[in-house]
Amino acid sequence: MSSSAPSYANHRYPVEIIAHCVWLYFRFPLSFREVEELMLERGIVVSYETVRRWCLKFVQTYANALRRRRPRPGDKWHLDEVFIKIRGVQKYLWRAVDADGNVLDILVQNRHDKVAARRFFRRLLTTTGQVPRVIITDKLRSYGAAHREVMPSVEHRSHKGLNNRAENSHQPTRQRERTMKGFRSVGGAQRFLSAFTGISPHFRPHRHLMTAGRYRFEMRGRFTIWNQITSAAGVLATA
Repeated sequence: MSSSAPSYANHRYPVEIIAHCVWLYFRFPLSFREVEELMLERGIVVSYETVRRWCLKFVQTYANALRRRRPRPGDKWHLDEVFIKIRGVQKYLWRAVDADGNVLDILVQNRHDKVAARRFFRRLLTTTGQVPRVIITDKLRSYGAAHREVMPSVEHRSHKGLNNRAENSHQPTRQRERTMKGFRSVGGAQRFLSAFTGISPHFRPHRHLMTAGRYRFEMRGRFTIWNQITSAAGVLATA
């Protein structure tokens, strides 16, 4: 993951507008055309194709920067997989979260057998740079087979009822999948979800556990972080 600030050279719109459009698209279940309409209501004329290009260019940099600011993951990981349809073909979305619900990694694959589970385990260890104390999965046998090969020293708990945290983590993805009327390709799904799981949770604190005042205070802090990582605080794109 690059730690350099995003480059806005040769963009005629200010950074604030670019970052705001990206935020709208990845924070709310909106289409590019709906983002275009919201900006037009504010007197800013920008095409939906321009918004799409901004998202493709900048969003992964933003998501990576937010991930770097997260606390170190806990040592208890929850893993789960769900099917998604891509052009009518069933694929599998693998996801790992820690005990606090922070997404550690996601991977879209064609299968959910031992080879797929092993690949996800190895990618997860590389992405996080650490080994968990416990992994919790459902009763899919592929997890047990891959666990014995990749991380045999890690405790493995296989129980459907223990894995609600990972299963609940799929809900925002399902909502967005419906809004987008499905994904168009495996690569497109991987790119979108990799960025989405980096940005969306940043603006979704556990609101039900907070008072209104505490929630507003927390969100102001999170918007400040967003402005910092997008370089929106005073940095303008060149004309």
